[in-house]
Amino acid sequence: MSKILITGAHGQLGTELCHLLDEKKIAYDACGSKELDITDQNQVKAKFAELKPAVVFHCAAYTGVDKAEDEAKNLNWQVNEDGTKNVATAAQSIGATMVYISTDYVFDGTNEGEYQVDAPTNPKNEYGKAKLAGEEAVKSIMDRYYIIRTSWVFGEYGKNFVYTMLRLAKTHDHLTVVDDQVGRPTWTRTLAEFMLYAVEHQIPYGTYQLSNDGSCTWYEFTWEILKNEKVEVSPVTSAEYPQKAYRPRHSIMSLDKVKATGFEVSTWQEALEKFMGEVSEEK
Repeated sequence: MSKILITGAHGQLGTELCHLLDEKKIAYDACGSKELDITDQNQVKAKFAELKPAVVFHCAAYTGVDKAEDEAKNLNWQVNEDGTKNVATAAQSIGATMVYISTDYVFDGTNEGEYQVDAPTNPKNEYGKAKLAGEEAVKSIMDRYYIIRTSWVFGEYGKNFVYTMLRLAKTHDHLTVVDDQVGRPTWTRTLAEFMLYAVEHQIPYGTYQLSNDGSCTWYEFTWEILKNEKVEVSPVTSAEYPQKAYRPRHSIMSLDKVKATGFEVSTWQEALEKFMGEVSEEK
């Protein structure tokens, strides 16, 4: 396979992707924010000229959803829009294929059914707006690209909802979790596998939506995470758990386009079980 560059290589998804490529003995270059500041156009241009990757897995992102509303608003836009523009421009200049990771937050969450890939976007928070701007930059700059929207990401590397719930269960007898927001959890392993699958199988360029199959509320997700723990979990409404940034109430994205490529998508319960098994083995 051709030469690969991973941005955001030390983050939750980037680290997972590095491990997947290591397993498959596929060579790659990996850059975290210290090795490559994607907001610095000249630095990005120089790095791409040096490495000349054929494929760029753009995992670098600012993901502090609540902080993006105020204290980190500028950083959110600098990384998710400007940084993506810089990476896309450099990738296009050397004829590379780019894989950009986006979010269900590009939708407003008012649709009762599944959001199709071509459904109208209407982000309601700064993070979603900046990630959508990143999507639009990739579409306008790149000839060869995959935009992959995902949601509710969890995995072995870095901070995520599953680790937070497991930690809280050790110090609390009772937890309350929102039960009126519905979505699809995504295991970083599943996402990394589809990113590689898209490139290796040369599926048609464009926008895709990838999560694990099935859907749940955050409360249902938590119940599954903690079913073997000695802790009581109770449902609450979003109004009882106010957050700075707006969260979509119903952000189930259709997986039909991904499934049509032949990629097999496991359910979120199966993915969670495998993940929990791997984590417990390493303790």
